[in-house]
Amino acid sequence: MAVDYTTSKIKRAEFVLKRLNELYPETPVPLDHKDPYTLLIAVLLSAQCTDERVNQITPKLFKKADTPQKMVKLSVEEIKEIIRPCGLSPRKSKAIWELSHILINEHGGEVPNDMDALERLPGVGHKTASVVVAQAFGVPAFPIDTHIHRLAQNWKLTNGKSVEQTEKDLKRLFPEESWNKLHLQIIFYGREYCTARGCKGLVCEICRTLYPNRKRAIVKKG
Repeated sequence: MAVDYTTSKIKRAEFVLKRLNELYPETPVPLDHKDPYTLLIAVLLSAQCTDERVNQITPKLFKKADTPQKMVKLSVEEIKEIIRPCGLSPRKSKAIWELSHILINEHGGEVPNDMDALERLPGVGHKTASVVVAQAFGVPAFPIDTHIHRLAQNWKLTNGKSVEQTEKDLKRLFPEESWNKLHLQIIFYGREYCTARGCKGLVCEICRTLYPNRKRAIVKKG
């Protein structure tokens, strides 16, 4: 007998978690890095830029400076020239240089492993901080990017009014021990199967399983 997922958000979440664990048992971090500092810089650069582009640029940057101590020896202009292909280079280069100074002066040259300290760094918002604590330190977090925000709406796991609300809703629905892996699994699934143009809540396996009778495309909110 087929399960009617439309009536239960908890059952939908359970199915999503089970299926994504089957599809993506391993979840390598898409951004190339070797330690918390290089991950922090890579995530900062990924704002409004693809992971692929970031991974093309960071080897050149990290060859010159892969620690805060080395980074502050570069000028903001030097950093900007290297990272220009990532977009927003004036703002990102200034943030990288300034946060590197702060890490040296206030954190002994180390990336802090708590959200509040990270969010006080220039250019580091809630999502970036969440990625760093989750992937560099194993602290449970649920970074919300556009894929996750969109898919959570497709699957009606959130009302979709804001990424902040989506994060709260998903944290309530899924076990804490699953968060760090699950946020990557949803991103991978959104890129591979449930794309913004290709699915819209109608085509991919999970959307069709959860809502087999859905006729209208889902329009992302927030």
